[in-house]
Amino acid sequence: MQRLKLSKVATYIILTAWALVVLFPLWTMLVNSIKPKRDIFRNPFNFPTTFSFEGYQAAWTDGRFDLYFRNSIVITVISLVLILFLGSLAAYALANWRSRFATIIYIFFIAGLMVPIRLGTINIFQIIRSLGLVDSLFSLLPVYVAMGLPIATFVLTAFIRAIPSDLTDAARVDGASEWRIYWSLMLPLIRPALATVAIFNLIPVWNDLWFPLIFIRAEESRTVMLGVSLLFGQYQTDWNRILSALSLSGIPLLILYLLMSKQFIKGLTAGAVKG
Repeated sequence: MQRLKLSKVATYIILTAWALVVLFPLWTMLVNSIKPKRDIFRNPFNFPTTFSFEGYQAAWTDGRFDLYFRNSIVITVISLVLILFLGSLAAYALANWRSRFATIIYIFFIAGLMVPIRLGTINIFQIIRSLGLVDSLFSLLPVYVAMGLPIATFVLTAFIRAIPSDLTDAARVDGASEWRIYWSLMLPLIRPALATVAIFNLIPVWNDLWFPLIFIRAEESRTVMLGVSLLFGQYQTDWNRILSALSLSGIPLLILYLLMSKQFIKGLTAGAVKG
């Protein structure tokens, strides 16, 4: 009994220490975003004595971050919808198609998790240029969908295979088509897995800088991360505006996680307990 209590105390100590390590950079970013520029370098880790929201105002109006935020939200939402839709369709097919060819296709999807997509940047850029999408916000769409499909197919296929086949067999006996089974039966059952896939893909899509930096030069198509990178000067950097923009960029991630937290936890713990 005493060993159990000691192990629980040790666990809480480790988790608390890790939480502090994770929260410290966020604290530093938030407190410095509401400080005057001089105080950022004088006391970078202390709570501000005087509040200044000039960085937020400058980032939102002078830096056109309202436009960058709209672009990031549009491309992220469309990418996630396509990833979830196409990934769930592929997973439903692979989960019900029992053959060697289906296994090969599944392995092909899994290989996408092991090979970084940035290795093919030159070829991808040539494809985007041949499609006439350079400097367009939607040049990022096929890249992000390709990035998200492997993890979506991997997670959703395993989740669908864990669903008893009696449910789909009963639906087929009642005359339901495959599309009706997918839309009315499977999608409601795999909502926890869909939330897990959405959160896993949201962070790399929203925070991506590599492909916007390569594909986009027009200001009307810039994303948030690309706009933040342009604030770093060669001789002088406006840290107040940068930290304000980064603080604002974390709000959509936090909102989506709060909305999907229950489904996300269910997706992560699915199958952990049998009984």
